[in-house]
Amino acid sequence: MTFKIAASPHTHQRRTTQQVMRWVYLALIPGVLVQTYFFGFGVYIQLALALFTAWVAEGLCMRMRGRPIGHAWQDHTAIVTAVLLAVSIPALAPWWIIVMGTAFAIVVVKHVYGGVGQNLFNPAMAGYVLLLVSFPVQMTSWPIPAELAQIQVSITDTLNLIFTGFTSAGYNLEQLRMGIDGMTMATPLDSLRNDLNHQLTLTEALNKPIFGDIAGIGWAWVNFAFLAGGLVLIKQKIISWHIPGGMLVGLLVPAAIYWLFNPDQAITPMLHLLSGATMLGAFFIATDPVTAATSNKGRWVFGLLVGFIVFAIRTWGGYPDAVAFAVLLANMCVPVIDRYTQPIAYGHGGRS
Repeated sequence: MTFKIAASPHTHQRRTTQQVMRWVYLALIPGVLVQTYFFGFGVYIQLALALFTAWVAEGLCMRMRGRPIGHAWQDHTAIVTAVLLAVSIPALAPWWIIVMGTAFAIVVVKHVYGGVGQNLFNPAMAGYVLLLVSFPVQMTSWPIPAELAQIQVSITDTLNLIFTGFTSAGYNLEQLRMGIDGMTMATPLDSLRNDLNHQLTLTEALNKPIFGDIAGIGWAWVNFAFLAGGLVLIKQKIISWHIPGGMLVGLLVPAAIYWLFNPDQAITPMLHLLSGATMLGAFFIATDPVTAATSNKGRWVFGLLVGFIVFAIRTWGGYPDAVAFAVLLANMCVPVIDRYTQPIAYGHGGRS
């Protein structure tokens, strides 16, 4: 009789990094499709640019480190980083935006710290924050939903806009962001926050065409699509429910309390939930296994912290959406969270 010795933990189902990453980017497909439906084919172009940049950057970094290039391409971690960053930026952003952000995420945030499993921060969100801080105009110029646009943009016009800044007819992005009322339109969160800061009531702010019956037109369905993909990941046990649940609770509870006490000057809980990158952040970004807490209790605390920071920045900060900042700030707190939430090993009475 022979005995096989294996390291713990002893589980019945084992998945490789490649299999886990494949499930993640497959679960992103519904959100990508819905986002394309509302905001145009620029989403696909940004995806293509991000994937190509990640492929090149990953290969060059592995070559410089003297590691096998093929293995790095096969684990699919760079693919997930590229997709997350591509769907986080405006669909018609200049081509160099996504190239710069993806290269920074792969080269600096991932490989400078040692590669897969060694990075301290979520690579996609670190790249996003670099772009947002450095190029705020380009990173906040989201196209308006197609049904509200005065000028419809073809695939050719989309390519021209991304690579030259103008359509074949000479329109620039600012002109294309004019809605049916002739006003330049912002995203729902940005529009609502600006109006509330100018002392408009919530009812007055919600009268703009960008707001639909549920939340912002297009944005609500994008969030529903990412929610569906996230539930698939939980069903397949790719991620646990603790971080998404914690983040949504950490966002909704303070949002509901603040709205109840200040209903005319606060963003509603439903808009917090279904606008911006809420669902993308809860199920695909905050759940990064490398940069999040490790125990179930720690994941719950980590999610609560991310959700509360999102609420705080959206309410009192200088940016309309805050998922990237919240995730990076919570990444900094992971060592402390793990220290006080990981189970104490048998034989150890406490922590020094």
